[in-house]
Amino acid sequence: MNQEILMKISDSRDPAPRPRSSRPLLVLVCGLCGVLLYYAHSVFIPIALALLIALVLSSPVEALHRQGLPRSVSATLILIIFFGLTGAAVDRLWEPAQQWLAGAPRTAQIIAQKVGPVARVLHRIDAVTDRAEHLTDTGVGTTAAATKPAPNARATEGLLLETRTALVAMLTITILTLFLLAGGPPMLARMTASLARDVHSTHILKVIEAVRGEVGRYYATLAVINLGLGLATGLVMMALGMPNPVLWGALAGVLNFIPYVGSATTLLVLVVVAFVSFDGAGRVLAVGATYLSLATIEGQIVQPLLLGHRLDLSPIMVFLALWFGGWFWGIAGVVLAVPSLVALKVVAEHSKHGTSLVAFLSPSMAKRIHRLRTNADRSSRASQPP
Repeated sequence: MNQEILMKISDSRDPAPRPRSSRPLLVLVCGLCGVLLYYAHSVFIPIALALLIALVLSSPVEALHRQGLPRSVSATLILIIFFGLTGAAVDRLWEPAQQWLAGAPRTAQIIAQKVGPVARVLHRIDAVTDRAEHLTDTGVGTTAAATKPAPNARATEGLLLETRTALVAMLTITILTLFLLAGGPPMLARMTASLARDVHSTHILKVIEAVRGEVGRYYATLAVINLGLGLATGLVMMALGMPNPVLWGALAGVLNFIPYVGSATTLLVLVVVAFVSFDGAGRVLAVGATYLSLATIEGQIVQPLLLGHRLDLSPIMVFLALWFGGWFWGIAGVVLAVPSLVALKVVAEHSKHGTSLVAFLSPSMAKRIHRLRTNADRSSRASQPP
């Protein structure tokens, strides 16, 4: 591994400079692509999600294909199992989730009662501030125009349109994922061979295989970790007397696929549910502290132990990717943010000029590269004749 990094360092010391005239053109093309992806998100989001699902499920499909099963049959079987398990999980959690949503008005009333004293103090402060602002008014008041409620027909039409869009997107994701899994590496080989020379197409195939393997192993390991976290959270919430512990365990396991933001959201939800369900502050603190302990053990011990340096990414880069992904594509952007960073890092590791990008994405790798560069320079100076 160290030898490979040293070879990349030696290759990247004197890279061929990019012509200055092409840099503005490259920036312009990237900007136009960003604008296209932003405004045409309804077209590109299903494609991106299909690519992600295909990357995750490609390993079991290829494993079945190596056992002699046709790739199309393997892809169909794996997709049926995947969507079957997803549907069974949703069906299992649908009833407790519906019960919780049905009790949302009562929950809001309980929260309002418990935070009533604080709300009254804030209301008084707001009233005093409002009076101070009106001391300089000239006495001319403005009346707000009455807004007419939206007709039910328009609301129904909007709901039907959203439902149709969601169904079309799900159908597109399913069909495209099936095509990608059934095509496999041979389809990628034909596509790359038609777009590049033999040497370049071979290198592109190696990079695609590296991305597929890295993302697949990462999500498979993370799924096992999150399953354990969900089971532990559900059992602990059951022991603490929380209502619907299975729902909160599933929520913890699913949201933990999103680094930092997922665990923080789960902690907030659990604290709010405990605040509504229990009267004493001790049990509320026990719920929050227990989940925080589980999330800390999972993030600081279990993940580094099982994943190693597979996700050796800078925390600030992960946070910024999640923030920009959410602003750019909403929930789909948040889901795609981390695998995009992982894929970008793998591509940079297989590029002759990607050492700086790898160092930028992972600070620990930057320190390692700096240490290897220093050792290489010392060795070259020592080998030179006096």
